[in-house]
Amino acid sequence: MNFWEWYDRNFLAAKQHDVTIYELDWLVLRLTSLDKLDLRLRSPNISQKITPETLTNLDQLWQKRLSDRIPVQYLSGSVTWRDLELQVSPAVLIPRPETELIIDIVADFVSNNGQDKIYENGIWADLGTGSGAIAIALTKHFPQAQIHAVDFSKAALEIAQINADNNDQKIYFHHGSWFEPLAKQNLQGKIMGIVSNPPYIPSIEVLNLQPEVTNHEPHLALDGGDDGLEAIRELVNTAPKYLISDGFWIVELMAGQAEIVRSLLQANGNYTNIQIHQDYAEIARFVSAQTN
Repeated sequence: MNFWEWYDRNFLAAKQHDVTIYELDWLVLRLTSLDKLDLRLRSPNISQKITPETLTNLDQLWQKRLSDRIPVQYLSGSVTWRDLELQVSPAVLIPRPETELIIDIVADFVSNNGQDKIYENGIWADLGTGSGAIAIALTKHFPQAQIHAVDFSKAALEIAQINADNNDQKIYFHHGSWFEPLAKQNLQGKIMGIVSNPPYIPSIEVLNLQPEVTNHEPHLALDGGDDGLEAIRELVNTAPKYLISDGFWIVELMAGQAEIVRSLLQANGNYTNIQIHQDYAEIARFVSAQTN
């Protein structure tokens, strides 16, 4: 079987399994030397570029995608996020495109602040770092800053460290629950900004997500407790002890939670400049604030 026979057969199989054809193209481009133009023009030379061994490997991985619903990012072991190449495994959530916006919101806050150098050169914390995507992007954007990244999963931290090394970024990684490692580093009242993409999905909903998520992504990074806000409450209530005055706070959340989180911040009494930010789909995806 040549490449195009294999491709056409699996193009139809993707439709039958309710998998987007984009994913087939993505996997092919990730694991071969082909480019989008080769696929678009159905280049007759493709079969010469792909060895039988490569085609066999592609087929084995794609069948796992169809039969076991394994995300293509885990099958390839990597993903592009912003301008970063990141290693991923079932130990970490796959970084989503909408999460990229959290870096832009932070950057806009700093550039619009009259004391931008203080933030650019200060201490930042990424809580629940997972693959390290947010921490690494922050470090690239603020090369003079000191970035601390925390995760409760040792396996996730191993992936995050590899990604930091591969992207030539120095980050201080800590194992532990939320603020506990920061307390050990004596960072109370010293942090310029806290950024987090915490677990925010209600426990019962985690079990009803797409099989790609429920069966393969780490529940530790998804499950936000009965109402999905367990981790976010911890972030709201404890962050003021660690942030400087006018320190920046931002979290990602799911649709329908923004107004609740705004209320939690208001009720806490230690926050000002509370703002809700939308993602690419105009869903209220982030809430940011500053400490008094």
